[in-house]
Amino acid sequence: MRSARFRRTRRTSALTLVSALTLTALAACGTSSSDDGSGGSGGGSSDPSAPLDPKTKVTITIDCMPPAAKAAELKEWKEDVAEFNRTYPNVRIEGRSTPGQCLEPPRFTAMLKARSQPDVFYTYFTDLPQVLDHDGAEDIAPYVNDRTVPLLKDIDPDVLGSLKEGDKLYGLPTSNYTMGLLINRKLFERAGLDPDSPPRTWEEVRAAAKRIAALGDGIAGFGEYSAGNQGGWHFTAQVYSVGGAIVDAGGRKAAFNDESGRRIAENLHAMRWEDDSMGETQLLKWGDLQKQIATDKLGMFLAAPDDIAYMVQQLGATYENFGMGPIPGQKSTLAGGNNYMIKKGISPDKIKAAIAWLNFKNLTVGKGQFDWARAKADGLPVGVPQPNFWLNESKRKDDAARAEHATMPVENFKTFMDHPVPGKAEPPRAQEIYKILDTVMSGILTNEDADVDELLDTAEAQVDQVLAGR
Repeated sequence: MRSARFRRTRRTSALTLVSALTLTALAACGTSSSDDGSGGSGGGSSDPSAPLDPKTKVTITIDCMPPAAKAAELKEWKEDVAEFNRTYPNVRIEGRSTPGQCLEPPRFTAMLKARSQPDVFYTYFTDLPQVLDHDGAEDIAPYVNDRTVPLLKDIDPDVLGSLKEGDKLYGLPTSNYTMGLLINRKLFERAGLDPDSPPRTWEEVRAAAKRIAALGDGIAGFGEYSAGNQGGWHFTAQVYSVGGAIVDAGGRKAAFNDESGRRIAENLHAMRWEDDSMGETQLLKWGDLQKQIATDKLGMFLAAPDDIAYMVQQLGATYENFGMGPIPGQKSTLAGGNNYMIKKGISPDKIKAAIAWLNFKNLTVGKGQFDWARAKADGLPVGVPQPNFWLNESKRKDDAARAEHATMPVENFKTFMDHPVPGKAEPPRAQEIYKILDTVMSGILTNEDADVDELLDTAEAQVDQVLAGR
């Protein structure tokens, strides 16, 4: 699923966005001959594997500059442009901040169709097929190496793999996530449960949910989505967690109508109707469960770690109230993230400038988005377990800095961090499949007499039709 997009779309709806905002870091040495955006000049090398020559004069447009409503993030963007220009004084960066351009699927699709994307544009891992269908991104494999991206070897290959097709590379990552079990520590303690040891199996989740719901006062033990394609997204995550699949290895047939799918469906039905541990209000979407757990009305739900920062920044919750464990079942967990791609057809100098910027801003430990000391000073959250796509020494350095400057109790997420679960990508045609699987989740959670086998049979036939039309 475009799960990250769902989270950020709803999150951003709470903010006031400007209609357009452009930041320009002017070149320090004269006027660029490429101010019209046509390319670059001066000092460029014809070798795509060579790093950008600092003498090269070029202008690049970059998607998703923070809007004015995000004052701290915009301040850091400006600082990063200024620091980048100390190394590359002739690169002119034009940041674009158009509401919805990098957050809303319909606008993103329209942008691709019109070929109006900036030189450097923001996408989610699941967007790669759509981008390639529109021939929208440049293959940057010839340009990316340990000279242009010095920490390349320390980036999780599974994350980079999400941006590849064959031996071609179409983007560089900004963040990644895997789903886990988010808990309300206060409710765990009230129910006599250990918040430092969240449930590790779905049987343990069911037992803990019953104890939390027994607290009364409208408190639910466990929550789930069942609308807006997000029920299907979470059904997928749960099926993955017990070793199941949504589609077969060839991506041509549904694969969830089996023991793993029935196990998940029947467990949810039992929690909802036999245990009464999931609350009466259903057909929930992203934002609903966050509000419930932030107000101590929900004990746990599946989430990505950045939900925690959202609930503190936007809902007035406190970091101390939350903890996180690995996804129950622990066979695999739904993984995703976001990245930047480079527009097909722009000049080699622009591509090199784009990679130089992305390396500085997003792929350098201690700089740009990983400058945790600065983030803390600017009042931004530090200590959320992800994004964390680093390996080897880069991971050790970043983890240490993240802990040193943490603005939250990182020990609350120790179980999640100490028990990593292998990530598994979303299925092909994810949005269409999730919409179908919403009917399974909504049927289970709103109808006590739901026939699980019938729901799965119907969904299987519909997903097979979708996959046959790939």
